[in-house]
Amino acid sequence: MTIDYKVDADGIATITWAMQDVPMNVLNGQSIPAFADAVKRAQADSAVKGVVVTSSKPEFIAGADLNMMLAITDVAGMMDFVTQLHALMRGIEKSGKPFVAALNGTTLGGGYEVALACHRRIAADNPKALIGLPEVGLGLLPGGGGTQRLPRMIGVRNALPFLLEGKKLAPKKALEAGLVDEVVPADQLLARAKQWLLTDGAAAAVQPWDRKGFKLPGGAVQSPMGYETFTAGNAMLRAKTFGNYPAPEAILNCVYNGCQVDIDTGCKVEMREFVKLTTGKEAKNMIHSLFFGIPAASKLASRPKGVPQASYRKVGILGAGMMGAGIAFAAAEVGMEVVLLDSSTDSAAKGKAYSENLWNKRVAAKRMTEAERDAKLTLIKPTTDFADLAGCDIVVEAVFEDRAIKADVTRKAEAVIAPGAIFASNTSTLPISGLAEASARPANFIGLHFFSPVDKMPLVEIIRGQATSDECLARAMDFVKAILKTPIVVNDSRGFYTSRVFSTYVGEGLALLAEGVKPALIDNAGRMAGMPVGPLALADEVSLELMARIRKQTAADLGKAYQRSAIDDVCDRMVDKLGRLGKKTGKGFYDYPQDGQKQLWAGLAQAFPLAATQPTVEEVKQRLMFIQSVETARCLEEKVLLAPIDADVGAILGWGFPAYLGGPIGQIHSLGLAAFVKACETLAERHGARFAPPQLLRRMADQGERFYDL
Repeated sequence: MTIDYKVDADGIATITWAMQDVPMNVLNGQSIPAFADAVKRAQADSAVKGVVVTSSKPEFIAGADLNMMLAITDVAGMMDFVTQLHALMRGIEKSGKPFVAALNGTTLGGGYEVALACHRRIAADNPKALIGLPEVGLGLLPGGGGTQRLPRMIGVRNALPFLLEGKKLAPKKALEAGLVDEVVPADQLLARAKQWLLTDGAAAAVQPWDRKGFKLPGGAVQSPMGYETFTAGNAMLRAKTFGNYPAPEAILNCVYNGCQVDIDTGCKVEMREFVKLTTGKEAKNMIHSLFFGIPAASKLASRPKGVPQASYRKVGILGAGMMGAGIAFAAAEVGMEVVLLDSSTDSAAKGKAYSENLWNKRVAAKRMTEAERDAKLTLIKPTTDFADLAGCDIVVEAVFEDRAIKADVTRKAEAVIAPGAIFASNTSTLPISGLAEASARPANFIGLHFFSPVDKMPLVEIIRGQATSDECLARAMDFVKAILKTPIVVNDSRGFYTSRVFSTYVGEGLALLAEGVKPALIDNAGRMAGMPVGPLALADEVSLELMARIRKQTAADLGKAYQRSAIDDVCDRMVDKLGRLGKKTGKGFYDYPQDGQKQLWAGLAQAFPLAATQPTVEEVKQRLMFIQSVETARCLEEKVLLAPIDADVGAILGWGFPAYLGGPIGQIHSLGLAAFVKACETLAERHGARFAPPQLLRRMADQGERFYDL
């Protein structure tokens, strides 16, 4: 059964969404025809006075089935689908019988569009439920009339944040915003819906926009409000997306053009924009990586089979600096006891204060009580005594990137913890197998690479050493999930995956600077390509001093095999000769005045003279983005990465690789392997072997293979 249909003695038909074999109700090739049949049945039955649309599942309707959306690849097929959907929605509105949506739980996307087509929306008082139109977050727009009905219901200016930002609200907030008409106790939902149909439904069986003389609430598109809204909106949108994300622009087009005509014509405007998006590469990339890839990683899809799930009560953190303090916060946040160990009492206490400050902000914002904060604070024990680690299920080392220090704390911790406890290193670059040499139990030694700031960054890169057991890996994945982070698993190598590929973006920026490319062009091109920060600004954030130290450590480790590059020269000059260490000292590629915004250091022109001929923005963008994909492909070829989707998930969550490209592998896939290989060969001829495509890509291109079935 997909849709249940019943009529009671009062003549009220109840259409209940009850899809089988799926966790939530969705709009797809089975449910839409079944729902349409139920709607027609109610319309044709003269005994039916009104219709309640509700759900037997905890949620109302979660939206469209994105598997189905990806499967429809041709324009004609997508237009047929949308035409049927719009006809269904308009059939509800124009049936002459009142429809009420009884929203028992979360109502998103196409589900909320079903509710919008009904003549009233009544939501259960369920604080965990969310209501909204989040399609823009996946590169789409509401395709069931949402861009037309919501502005006509609450006004253009009020509707745009929900359409452009994908805002989702709990029922009571949704009531305040006008997204629903009533909020009632959950056990009264159906009774209230039927009551409304019997008392007020007949008079409300025509939508406001179908009544003569309808005007947009808040002002028309062609009005002072409209001019201000759309002029400012376009400018703000361009500044934010640089034109990389077509969905927000398409939404503005739908609202601007569609709300100047009747709703049927407006829906045709929406259909045109929707079909362009759904058959475009950006939406497919975003759906594949954000909707399928990240949730699969969060659910531990690659976890070794046959290992019982581990639970965690007590966690040890070695090092109370920013990373250690952040990991301590993440563990205590979910109720774990935390032993936060550092070399001095003051340092350990400072690490605990990091969590206290974060929770104090929540208390000030009334999102946490003082009692709740105090209870969490008792979970963190700052200490200098390794004996306090006794009983820890896992210990995470987050000390300085120094092998000797890491080896020392490893031995001291293992002397105290149980033989079966896990020891994890948060190193970002040093090979795990080498660090495990200091361990008496290398099978239980693993890498857990967190990202800063830990309280905000969702990714943890799990690094499997040569001796790491399947059981250790599975239990480490359980820990990452328990602290509400998303893991990717990689094999051991220098820099692993994230640090290795992320460094190529920064490194290419430094190489461009060494070539005499304008610093502003370098950083602006990075941002215009979709990266959160330009490579030079990012180098300052990471710390030029740290970059220089890591490169020198790598050179010492590799000996004659290490190949110096322009990146080393730039780091050495900035750190050793100019004393510009990065943001932490207030001076790097940028100056950081205490009372103003950062500005590019005026002395860069003397330190790195400009070349007579400058590259185009597109050339700089290509170098900054393609170098990341080339190195990612090498990680796949070398088996550092286990699967292409791990690369894309890690890049998007780890360092903000733009989602519209799908990730570094998504970028190759979107362009096409043959075209990417050809472009990289040209770049290698001009700029060096670092751009040379690996054999993996050449073979796949020659054989017509693809990374994804998109």
